[in-house]
Amino acid sequence: MTKAPDMTHHARPTGPAGADAAQECASAAGAGDGMDAGGTSPWMGEGRTMQEQLSRTTQGAVAGCAGAAWHALDPMATAARLVVDPARGLAVAEAGARLARHGENRLASIPPRSKWLAFADQFKSLLILVLIGAAMLAGAVGDVKDAVVILLVVVINALLGFWQEHRAEATLAALKKMLAPVARVRRGGRIEEIAAAQLVPGDLVLLEAGDRVPADGRVLAAHNAEVAEAALTGESHAVAKVAEAVVTADAPLAERYNMAYMNTVVTCGRLELLVTATGMATEMGRLADMLEAAEPGPTPLQFQIDALGKRLALIAGVVIGAIFLLGLLRELPLFEIVLTSIALAVAAIPEGLPAVVTVTLALGMHRMAQSRAIVKKLAAVETLGCTTVICSDKTGTLTMNQMTARTVYFHGRRFTVSGEGYTGDGAIATEDGGALPDLAPLLRAAALANDSRIRDGQLIGDPTEGALLALAAKGGFDAEALVQGQPRIAEIPFDSAHKFMASFHHDGERVRMFVKGAPDVLLARADRYLDATAEAPLDAAARAAFEAENASLAGQAMRVLAVAARDIPAREFDPAGDLMVWAQELTLTGLVGIIDPPRPEARDAIRLCKKAGIQVKMITGDHAITAAAIARELGLEGEVLTGAELDALPAAELSARIENTAVFARVAPEHKVKIVQVLKGRSHVVAMTGDGVNDAPALKQADIGVAMGITGTEVTKEAATMILTDDNFATIVHSVKEGRAIYDNIVKFVRFQLSTNMGAIQTVLGASLLGWAAPFTAIQILWINIIMDGPPAMSLGVEPARAGIMLDSPRAPGQRILTGPRFARLFVYGLAMAVGTLGLFHYAQPQGETYALTLAFTTFVLFQFFNVFNARAEHGTAFNRAFFRNRWLWLSLVSVLALQALVVHWAPAQAVFRTTDLALADWGLAFAVASSVLVLDEARKLAAGLWRWRSNTSHAGNAVDHQHRP
Repeated sequence: MTKAPDMTHHARPTGPAGADAAQECASAAGAGDGMDAGGTSPWMGEGRTMQEQLSRTTQGAVAGCAGAAWHALDPMATAARLVVDPARGLAVAEAGARLARHGENRLASIPPRSKWLAFADQFKSLLILVLIGAAMLAGAVGDVKDAVVILLVVVINALLGFWQEHRAEATLAALKKMLAPVARVRRGGRIEEIAAAQLVPGDLVLLEAGDRVPADGRVLAAHNAEVAEAALTGESHAVAKVAEAVVTADAPLAERYNMAYMNTVVTCGRLELLVTATGMATEMGRLADMLEAAEPGPTPLQFQIDALGKRLALIAGVVIGAIFLLGLLRELPLFEIVLTSIALAVAAIPEGLPAVVTVTLALGMHRMAQSRAIVKKLAAVETLGCTTVICSDKTGTLTMNQMTARTVYFHGRRFTVSGEGYTGDGAIATEDGGALPDLAPLLRAAALANDSRIRDGQLIGDPTEGALLALAAKGGFDAEALVQGQPRIAEIPFDSAHKFMASFHHDGERVRMFVKGAPDVLLARADRYLDATAEAPLDAAARAAFEAENASLAGQAMRVLAVAARDIPAREFDPAGDLMVWAQELTLTGLVGIIDPPRPEARDAIRLCKKAGIQVKMITGDHAITAAAIARELGLEGEVLTGAELDALPAAELSARIENTAVFARVAPEHKVKIVQVLKGRSHVVAMTGDGVNDAPALKQADIGVAMGITGTEVTKEAATMILTDDNFATIVHSVKEGRAIYDNIVKFVRFQLSTNMGAIQTVLGASLLGWAAPFTAIQILWINIIMDGPPAMSLGVEPARAGIMLDSPRAPGQRILTGPRFARLFVYGLAMAVGTLGLFHYAQPQGETYALTLAFTTFVLFQFFNVFNARAEHGTAFNRAFFRNRWLWLSLVSVLALQALVVHWAPAQAVFRTTDLALADWGLAFAVASSVLVLDEARKLAAGLWRWRSNTSHAGNAVDHQHRP
């Protein structure tokens, strides 16, 4: 069984195809193109010249050819507009002239961007520029180690980004590879094979099952032909083509049954196609234009890292100014002032941030891949975390993409069918609570009038027939066994003209005929039906009951098939005769309602999206009724808009209505792009799913383009930033959770590193203000930097997602990492570190400078041990269920303590770091003081929690008082 595709494409009254036709009309040279000497065309009718035919077929049409909508013209008029005789095809000379005029049948290409320029793009981030400046300053004052480390981090980060983005830009190359290499054409009265690139408007192409359509064209002849248009429209069902059909000029692509388009595939039958457009003038060419025009913008994380870079540059500038001014006031040597200012400014820059961001995103990418989501761009991993709208395709993503019988109408009763897919798992149950009758007459016919088969749960054949086979299996019938017991001796194949299929089977002295097809067609061919006892005349009441049930099931977005049968005496049946004579006086058995059911996990995922503040919008080429029915089952609430309504809406009204619209039906590729643009214009972060070539421009336009790994075309996968290997909507939602966790972890690292930076700056600045000696040596500061940027910081990148992360509302894309309140808290952490470190530094002075330096140095390192727990939990207590879950964090903390003990107590290290042994009591004192930063933050969180509880209690009390107030 076939149907029109879901994904539609609106007609363009004017456009490249029409322009091509205008050129052909303007340049026509009388009867030159494929005509005989007298200008007579056998195909057009004897004794009729091309000019006469042109006059006859274009009367009343729009003047000129530029506005031609080829699907709105009959075959004769199309040929006349293109000045060609389909019986002979174009003359070879004329084909060459048109090729020179129109160019080759190829998609246009632009020169690829230089790899060096692409690599240079990786250095545009302000934070990267600040880091390069810091490296130059460090080198200028002789700190070669820091300069080399910073530059190495920058270069590695740039190489990683370049490699990831270079791989993602193969979209157009994949699109061009899909073009058919050769085509069979009729030229000058002969059939020949030419390169598809040589096709021109007016060529007559001959196509058979398995051929890829090489250009857009009008169907002139179709012999039981069906075309799979999934690559262009996203619809999985083949579309029957009818040469005689003439549709309105504004008909969507799905309803142009008389056209075939480049890159679609003929699945059965034969076609004669008159080329109307080639190369960039085709629908595929138009999509290529849209794909090149879709420029992905920077991700939210890239925005925020740039904003953080600006703030850190400002902080560094303030530090330099403050230290420089204080040095001048204290009349210190100018060189010493400059050296100290630059050293602290370099310390203020978190040079490990790009590396940690890259590593965190890469680890997230790996975890997502294990969860069946392959992310191609590092930055896109985090972008998922702030997604506010998911625009999802229906078929295969929100639904099973496995047609399933849900309802059966038999003996005047309705039965429900459980189970999904083609496995045969499930059962048939009565809806009215009565006894289950013998369904054999219906199920046997459904299994035998069937060309498909199910092997190991996998369908081989048509999805609708697969649903019937699974239905028969649920009723206890094995299709394979039935076929062996009643072998088929003849058949009437399905055809779009008669809209049914029939099979004939030997059964003793009779031949049993089983028929399935459109209900209205079989009702017209039936004169009896099967009631609860026996066959009965199909009177007006019975006919009305079948029609009402058909309308009811169709209203629930089901595809309805009727099943009928007839017994023929074996002696009267001739398998080689006219089988259509038996397609009368049928006995109508029943109706079957079939639908592509929603994925069970999709309902739960949509419910989770609602809790997370994420809108889900279904975008489909299917009919509005079908889409709305599936949306209701999934729990999607809101308006339904069609592609035609989108075109009619002014931009301002569409922007206002889009928030409350849950379903977009009968949409074309440009509608998807428009929807994404409008949502982004309303400051949404948009994830868009797709599987067909037609989806590629919208996927590239979206913040996150999600391609289907199973059903998706190669072009879509290349255009997307994420590929689902299971085509499952729930996987997208899981990826959103992972993205939120990744952003959380990046923020944890920033909070940890910046609070340490602030602590170091305030400690040195405080000592300078107090007129004390520096509490750290240069090598000690370097060691603190290693600890700060090393294992503990990195281990924050693998923190598990905190509880309730999907209950948060999506963060705003422009939200800063370093907000005002967060900066204030980090400043307080730094101040606590400075006060504690300087306090112990001053306390230990009587015991010698080396002892004081060692105690201050160790205390500051231990401050980081406790501060990392502050970074793990910004608002809730750090002592939660996840306290021991990150084994890498604990391993790194134990390693830091061991290394610090080594630096303090190992003689060779003492010489390098200028340290001395500390007593156990000194370690205890350092631990006690360092823990104050954690105690302080826990006290803040407790106070904030009590304040919120008191506020909520007060509001609840006020609400109760208001309810009881007379």
